[in-house]
Parts: sequence; C-alpha cells; structure tokens
Amino acid sequence: MGEWGRCYNDAMKVLLVEDETRISDFVKKGLAEAGFDVTVSNHGDEGYELAANQTFDVIVLDIMLPGRDGLSILRQLRDQRKAVPVILLTARTTLDERLEGLNLGADDYLTKPFYVEELIARIQAVMRRSSGEKLTTLHAGDVSVNLVTREVTRSGEPVHLTVREFALLEYLLRTPGRVYARTQIIEHVWGYDFDPTTNLVDVHIQRLRKKLDPPEGESLIETVRGVGYRIRKD
Repeated sequence: MGEWGRCYNDAMKVLLVEDETRISDFVKKGLAEAGFDVTVSNHGDEGYELAANQTFDVIVLDIMLPGRDGLSILRQLRDQRKAVPVILLTARTTLDERLEGLNLGADDYLTKPFYVEELIARIQAVMRRSSGEKLTTLHAGDVSVNLVTREVTRSGEPVHLTVREFALLEYLLRTPGRVYARTQIIEHVWGYDFDPTTNLVDVHIQRLRKKLDPPEGESLIETVRGVGYRIRKD
C-alpha cells in the first residue's frame, strides 16, 4: 500500500471455501479489493486439504459443501489443534446449526445473503480477537482517526468533525481503495430513511475535503466518476 493506505489488511491470507461459484467469485473480488490475499476452493475435500496443510490467517467456510461439509472440516481442524479463526457461512437460519458450529470452535458466522463489507468487518474482528489486538486508530496519509476518543487529526493538528462527518470518514477509512456507491454510504451512515437521489453524500464529502485536504495536492477522498467515492490508496 502507498502512504494513503492502512496496513491492517496487508498480506492477510484468507481461505474461502464456497461451492457456489457466483458467490465465491463475488466475495473473492470484494476481499481482494479490500487488500486480502484470497484462495478459493469450491469443494469440501479440497478445502480441508488446503486448510490442513497451508497457513491462512482466517478461513471463511460454507457449511453446505460437496464432499466434506463445513462442520466436519471445522471439527477435524479443531481436533488437530489448529486454532486458525473460522467464519461459517450458512443459508440456514436454525439456531441448532449455529450453536453446533460455535460449539465446535467457529469464531463467527454469517447467514446468506450478506454484504461483503460485513464479512470484511467480521474478518477484522476475529483477527483482532485472535491476536489480542484492538484496533483503535485508522490512518490515511497524514490523517489519523481515533475510534475510541473520536479525535481526528491532520499532520498532528486537530480537525473538528460533526457526528455524520466522522461516521462517513470512518466508513470510508476502514477499507482504503474500495469504492462505495452513494446508496451504500447512505445505508451505512444515515440508515434507510433518505431518498437515494439526494445530494446528501456529496455535500458531506465536500465538507470533509475542506477540513481534511491540504491547500495543494490530491484529495484524500477520491471521486470515482459514475460510481461513488473511495479513500485514495497511493
């Protein structure tokens, strides 16, 4: 990553075991855009061999698979004392299945359908828990955001943001380089009550730029024409 990027996801290796190609392709693309190194398997037997014999930082594991199912893979990994964090994917919503997975040693689970952004957040959370690290600060260039104190600085100087401006900046900073559409930003920062045709996002982006960008040089927040916005990575 360049100076704009946050190094939290650098070289983080993810094994994605998912037999539905449409889902695995979409998830791989989203994770790769967020900076993850993704290996995909579409079969339970192959997924188990990869998980058992290679090193990954986290495994995203579908429960319903051809060959070995996800729960049997998880059980075998834990029986072998492999402590790699595992996030289960399931199309089912029954409590018994979720409890079985958690009792076998799963670190988290997601029910389909899900947002890739939510999966990214879950991966980051289980990695922080497994490493004992608590992420409290986000960085981009000379901009620093403290998630605990909610303080924002640029080149060490305080920047005063409104609640919405802070929420918008935090959302974009969590995955530098990933493009977010205006509708995605509205849903995550403001909720579902706003008209998607509103210029609300554009207005707040302009305000953030005025407060964060240096007098000369490139803006921290890049406009991707016809799509949305992203934090510049380099």
